[in-house]
Amino acid sequence: MKHRKKGNQLGRNAAHRLAMTRNLVTSLFQHGRVETTLTRAKGVRPVAEKLVTLAKRGDLHARRQAARYIQNKNVLRGLFDYWAGIYADRPGGYTRILKSDFRHGDGAETAYLELIGPDGGAAPPPHGEAIATE
Repeated sequence: MKHRKKGNQLGRNAAHRLAMTRNLVTSLFQHGRVETTLTRAKGVRPVAEKLVTLAKRGDLHARRQAARYIQNKNVLRGLFDYWAGIYADRPGGYTRILKSDFRHGDGAETAYLELIGPDGGAAPPPHGEAIATE
């Protein structure tokens, strides 16, 4: 029986799934938009939403909890300084999934996972470009 086993396993073991989620979430907050498969986007979306909620809270404990997922200090700083300011008055729904084409190699349905801007459109990444990862 599959009691208390929510979420898609994505054909990976737990460690690989966690690493993939961390990488996708970091790229999302770094670039503002990421293209991936539809299933992965649906799996990463709740994690990204929770991280924005932590950033809005803004205390040290929230920063440390977010640092468990975002392992790039510049992206973490951008989440708490830039993205939290954009979503300060928004009660939820920080991301959107836009279905895209099918991947040529295996026919998987792809989608864009993007952060919503203050006007409801796509949010521009900080400084108009990707956050520096140096």
